[in-house]
Amino acid sequence: MSSKTLRTGLSLVLATMTLAGCASYSGLDTEGKSLDAKTLKAGQSLTGVTLSPAAWPKSDWWKSLGDPQLDGLIREALHDSPDMQIAEARAHQASAAAYAADAARMPTLDASAGVSRSRLAKDQDPSGQGDTYATVRNISANFNYNFDLWGGQRDAWEAALGQARAAEVDQQAAQLTLSADVARAYSDLGQAHIVYDLANDDLKRTKQMLDLSQRRLNSGIDSQYQFQQTESLEASSEASLIDAEKRLNSAKIALAVLLGKGPDRGNEIARPKILQASAVALPSVLPAELLGRRPDLVAARWRVEAASKNIAASKTQFYPNLNLTAAAGAESLLGDAMFGSASRFFNIAPTISVPIFDGGRLRANLDARDADYDLAVAQYNKSLVKALGDVSDTINQLRDIGRQIGAQQHATEIAQDSYNTVVQRYGSGIGNYLDVLSIEQQLLQAQRQLANLNAEQIDLSIQLMQALGGGFQSETIASANPAPAKLNN
Repeated sequence: MSSKTLRTGLSLVLATMTLAGCASYSGLDTEGKSLDAKTLKAGQSLTGVTLSPAAWPKSDWWKSLGDPQLDGLIREALHDSPDMQIAEARAHQASAAAYAADAARMPTLDASAGVSRSRLAKDQDPSGQGDTYATVRNISANFNYNFDLWGGQRDAWEAALGQARAAEVDQQAAQLTLSADVARAYSDLGQAHIVYDLANDDLKRTKQMLDLSQRRLNSGIDSQYQFQQTESLEASSEASLIDAEKRLNSAKIALAVLLGKGPDRGNEIARPKILQASAVALPSVLPAELLGRRPDLVAARWRVEAASKNIAASKTQFYPNLNLTAAAGAESLLGDAMFGSASRFFNIAPTISVPIFDGGRLRANLDARDADYDLAVAQYNKSLVKALGDVSDTINQLRDIGRQIGAQQHATEIAQDSYNTVVQRYGSGIGNYLDVLSIEQQLLQAQRQLANLNAEQIDLSIQLMQALGGGFQSETIASANPAPAKLNN
């Protein structure tokens, strides 16, 4: 290569680099700042709570509730639920997008071969005969490569890879949500059975009262009006039992839907056992390790990382780009001359492109990527604040509900003793009807309140397991992939 040619090439490159200044992203930047978990104070809210390194839930945390049937139902749901199929498909989509972004970085090589047979019309034939035939044979190979001088394609691939990792973690989050929903629906089914039993017991009591009222009426102690009041109370108890049965059937169907099955599946589920509430305790490293234990937080961090890579990829579009294309092959009208030197061809075309004026399209695109980053950071911050709030609120409710249950249990026992006494007096003809009616309603209300508190305690235990990540650990996901980079504060 002559020195003149070299100087010409260098001058072209320098001129191209100078012109690149015509498209600039100066003045565009992100504004989002991620929260530091250490700045979110929760010490006062968690005062007096037992701390233990072993308080993190296990991946099969629902087994601690003490009902083997629940374990089978959750595994059935994780296998058959459409929710899991949707999460898996979304993870597959994101993985395919990352694969496509990686493939875009690679050079391409295409080959083609063909034969065309043609006959010229009379007005096209130079000989004027109109009976000229021609057969053209060709074979060629084409090569293309983008040098990615500034790493924009790599950044785009890493952004897509971050989104794929986030989708993979979302799949784990969907598993946690589904298992918690099944556990809560199972608890609701058990509660529906208990409410049905209470309604049935209440109907038995009202029938007993009606029998006593009939005897008192026959003995002239009570009036017809008082007897009719007891009949009305019995009818109300029957209506309550029908309503309890309706709620029981709805609870069965709701659980069947979560399992991804038809409503008849709910009728096959045996009555749940009395579930065991979890001990009120928190991990001693909260909130530091919560960032890696909650799948929603891990996914949010990956999305921030992906948004950052998209910004880097957008910035490289402001710089010059070098692309190389090449082609080689042969073309001939005569088959035996196909590979002769006269039929061969090739071309090599290196191309430098540079943005000069685009009407602001590149700046608008980069500004949009900056906004995507700010949104991803804001969503991460929201997830972090909500995560700590979920843990604190649930643990405080669990801590207080135990005392509520103790007090309500005492109230229920008193109501039961009072009811037994007043019914005995009423049956002996010395009690007051209004006393019986009042105490019976107090007993029913106390029993229902106790059942509701027990169900709420189980529900809060499930919520706590979910708030602590349900046994999720970020290092178990895509072990070949590194964790997302630490967010800027």
